[in-house]
Amino acid sequence: MGKEIIEGLRPAFDLIYPPRCGSCGAPIAAHGALCEECWGELEFPGSVEMAQTSHGERHSGIIAATLYNDMSRSLILKFKHGGKLALAPILGRMIASRIHNDEGEMPLIIPVPLHRTRIWQRGFNQSAMLAREVANAGKGELLVDGLVRVKRTPSLGDLPSDTRHQILRGAIAVRRGAREMVRGRSVILIDDVMTSGATSTACVEALLGAGADTVRIACFARAKRAPSRS
Repeated sequence: MGKEIIEGLRPAFDLIYPPRCGSCGAPIAAHGALCEECWGELEFPGSVEMAQTSHGERHSGIIAATLYNDMSRSLILKFKHGGKLALAPILGRMIASRIHNDEGEMPLIIPVPLHRTRIWQRGFNQSAMLAREVANAGKGELLVDGLVRVKRTPSLGDLPSDTRHQILRGAIAVRRGAREMVRGRSVILIDDVMTSGATSTACVEALLGAGADTVRIACFARAKRAPSRS
């Protein structure tokens, strides 16, 4: 269907399905957005926090759309576990808006992988959906299956940081058929939330081990206190 036809049908679509906030459901002006109140509850990183690195970290920066608070947590939970997949474009566009690439070859956009059993249970990989939106925004070339989980790990939710890092050591690898695509390329690793940094560390190690030139981490929400190990 052509863009002109879609735009022509939009008023009728909006009449049948009025635009509502992706978080609270309040009426808004257009689809795919948040209401003013919910938007106002989000916290955003400053320029220093936007691409942060620390001594000893092997990644080339952390790019966060928001800081992790009650509102960002609510959005992520509704997206991952509440069936609100329509939030993917909103969250993905917010990540993309923080990514600034230098002129030259576009980076690879690679999502944090889920183990196949987790995908079967959930039905989707939320990081892959966000990565697709970031690529659609022109921020890089999507390689949705660049990384794989070679072993299933337990839920890391309440575990201390050191334990998380230990569990994830060797759990993530670059897919055999993707190694040539990764070698020598700049990579943007996409995740939904970054807390301890254990998962992103495992991904960064795998990508750099496969010959990636640089790896930046981009997420929707990052813990307010910077992770000590990426």
